[in-house]
Order: sequence, then structure tokens, then C-alpha cells
Amino acid sequence: MRMSQLAAAADLPVATVKFYLREGLLHEGRLTSPNQADYDDSHLERLQLVRALVGPAQQSIASTRRILAAIADPPSSAHDLLGIAHVAVTPEADPRFVETPRAERLLERLGWGASGCSPAALGALEAALDGLEAGGFELSDEVLERYAHAMMGVAEDEIAEGPTDSAEAAARYVILGTVLVEPLLLSLRRLAQQTASAKRFGSR
Repeated sequence: MRMSQLAAAADLPVATVKFYLREGLLHEGRLTSPNQADYDDSHLERLQLVRALVGPAQQSIASTRRILAAIADPPSSAHDLLGIAHVAVTPEADPRFVETPRAERLLERLGWGASGCSPAALGALEAALDGLEAGGFELSDEVLERYAHAMMGVAEDEIAEGPTDSAEAAARYVILGTVLVEPLLLSLRRLAQQTASAKRFGSR
């Protein structure tokens, strides 16, 4: 298909498709003349993926490029894929939280340990705990543990469902499952809060 047809199929302006080509987010088409190229379903699939990453997942162009590179050339360890996915969705580490004593104590209490966790994820947890304290919002140990156990259940289900037939399929599942599912989890939490509130207090 021509670029105009590709853009129409992806529901994107031609200018956006050209921009993704220039940025290396979309692979080149097959040249049919010096100024014309032909595109196929692989280009459409890539555009749909890029659109999801820069749209609902709110990834930058640079982050999207790293994610696509990891999917195309995944690391040998499936566990390392998580690191790539988490780097994509974790804000840049706050230098105030290089030391993470509270986060590490919480993980030890949960029986998880911190040795297999990335510094960025530990820093994000430390920052979250610091934010709770600074805002005067106290969560009991019991509530924190319920949150953690709920998340572990979600995580175990996700890891168990991961494909093992190919490294590329595993990379796609782990990375996109992290990047695209986190907004879904947040939305479900908020809707669950509204539903629970309506049950407890009634709704108009």
C-alpha cells in the first residue's frame, strides 16, 4: 500500500506517519521508485503499536524508541525485560531518594527482599512513602500489606500468562503489559472506589 493508504488504515495524518519514519519509530517501506515506497501489514502493526505507546501510554518519542528496540532485539533474560518496561513507566529517579531504607524495610517485612528490585523502583516506593508522611496521611502496616498482597496477586497472574514461545513475543507481552496496563489498573482502582463509596454512603 502507498503511504496515504497506510496513514488512512492507521487513522493517522500522513504528516504523522512521515514524522515516525524520520524518528526511526517506523521501518522503511520497499522502494518502488526514487520517491515512492510500498508498505505492508507489518508497517500498520507498528503504527498501531507506536500510537498506543505515545497515546494512551503517554510515552515520549525517546522512550517509545527504546521500547521498540527492546521488542525487536530482546535481552536474553526475561527478567531483564521487566527492567526495560519499568524504566519506561517510572519517572526519573529523584536524587533525594537514592537511599531507600523505608522501602527496603517494607519489602523485607513482606518477605520480598530488595535484591531483585531496580534502584528506580525502590526510589519510587521511597518517594511514595515519603509523600504519605509529608502529607500527614498514615497507612497502617495492615493496609500496606493488603495493598502489597493484592499487587503480588496481579503480578503473579501477569508473569504466569507470559508467552514463552519466542523472545520477541515475551518482550512484547512484558513491556506492553507493563506500559499499557498500568493506566488500566489505576482506572479500575478509581472506579472500584466510586462503587464502594456508593455502596457505603449511597448515591444520587
